[in-house]
Amino acid sequence: MTDLSCEEIKAFVPAKDFALSCAFYQHMGFQIAWETPDMAYFYHGDCSFLLQNFYNPEHAKNFMMHLLVADVTAWHDKLTSAGLAQKYNIKITEPSLQAWQMIDFVIYDPSGVLWRIGQSSDDG
Repeated sequence: MTDLSCEEIKAFVPAKDFALSCAFYQHMGFQIAWETPDMAYFYHGDCSFLLQNFYNPEHAKNFMMHLLVADVTAWHDKLTSAGLAQKYNIKITEPSLQAWQMIDFVIYDPSGVLWRIGQSSDDG
């Protein structure tokens, strides 16, 4: 019998300034499993992605990541209190209830990649 199970899926996230983006993601709370001059493997718990030393403005401006978390308020508090918006000159929005029954907020990385960080909501 053929085994078609999946073990992992990772996105290749673009970086305009690879070193700056590496620092940013570590400040967010991700850890580096390994790094080369062209790529870094980041993880937090069971969630992971590959940061690539590649940048195309149109690609980065249209690239989105979604991180589902247990406590969106705790994540928002951690990222705002760490001063990421000021340190990296990026934008972090306030958490809000979305039509798709998620409470989430948006954070942009230094390359313009949009992250939606949210948790499921029973409201609605």
